[in-house]
Amino acid sequence: MLNIEPSGNYRVSLLHLGFRPFFLLAGLFAVVSMGVWAWLYRAASGALNLALAPVHWHTHEMIYGYALAVVAGFLLTAARNWTNIPTIHGAPLLLVALLWLGARVLAFIAHPQAVHAMAALDLLFNVVLVWVFLHPVVKARQWQQLGIVAIVLILGIGNALFYLGLIGWLANGIAVGIYLGLYLIVLLILVMGRRVVPFFILKGIEKVIEKGAGTPVNIRNRLWVDIGAITVMIAFIILEVFMAKPPLAAAAALLLAVLQIIRLYDWHERAIWRKPLLWSLYLAFAWIALGFALKAASLFMSINPSLTVHAFAYGGIGLITLSMMSRVSLGHTGRNVFEPPVILQWIFAVFIIGAVVRVLLPLAAPVMYALWIGLSQGLWIIAFVLFVWVYAPMLIMPRVDGRYG
Repeated sequence: MLNIEPSGNYRVSLLHLGFRPFFLLAGLFAVVSMGVWAWLYRAASGALNLALAPVHWHTHEMIYGYALAVVAGFLLTAARNWTNIPTIHGAPLLLVALLWLGARVLAFIAHPQAVHAMAALDLLFNVVLVWVFLHPVVKARQWQQLGIVAIVLILGIGNALFYLGLIGWLANGIAVGIYLGLYLIVLLILVMGRRVVPFFILKGIEKVIEKGAGTPVNIRNRLWVDIGAITVMIAFIILEVFMAKPPLAAAAALLLAVLQIIRLYDWHERAIWRKPLLWSLYLAFAWIALGFALKAASLFMSINPSLTVHAFAYGGIGLITLSMMSRVSLGHTGRNVFEPPVILQWIFAVFIIGAVVRVLLPLAAPVMYALWIGLSQGLWIIAFVLFVWVYAPMLIMPRVDGRYG
């Protein structure tokens, strides 16, 4: 097998692979940003002088800040495994992480030019991320990964549209950039999930079977579901974001909900409920299915659009990113992914309760909407504080097996 371990400096473990700095930054930012948003939500918009309106800051930073940091960490680590070619590490990795961090910090500077500086750093990060991910893919001629490269590239375009709207150069640019980013992250989850989730389930079930817990059903991916989900998702993005065709977008959302339910049926096995790193991923896809169902239902009944957005963002994107960071960090620091920290199941449970509080309880008791938002913000913060507490030492310290990575 090709040896892809660099022979350089082993001292700064945090800069060995992309998942280390970006997962740590994502976890810390999830705590800080939600804490700031909870304060702003209650103390009124003038409580803190941001470079942009608080609601725009919150929506933008959850997508292009938190979620994209997780995407960066995952892809810069996965590309190394896929291609057998080293991805950036050491000083170059630090510089890329600082681009991301610099953009986040500039949002807190109330200066007329702060937004322009934030946009410059943020968009430069987008460009560099595409390049450092594309480089090993092209070098290894793994052209099948170009679809993922394209999604990351269009995410950068969506970010640019947001900033063009923010500085007044593009009408409706803010909304287009936010919703395009949200749905592209969902698309990336659909593309990557059909690759990794069945594999993780089968591997996890094998360990359960070894302990005499039963025989698995046939975990599978149907080709027509895979092609259909991606095709209809692209159509949904066009109809919803660019064409503003609610009836057609709702029809596409309904079809996507059905396709995800079929996928959940194909992936289900009772043994997954014994493994938090499996049921958390599974439930994240269930939340995405619910998001599509709520979007379809909104054409016929009055549903707060924020609930649909948060079914995708809190329940879907939030849970799957938390789950993937938890699993990848274990595996790539030399730990056993089949025996995760016991507290992990409680972290996921707290997070899922937060998603229920944010999305489902407002449907049942809308008059208590402010209370539900406050509780969900608190549960998000608790989950990520626990995540950072458990995983920060793993991300900062060397691998337990002494290898580079």
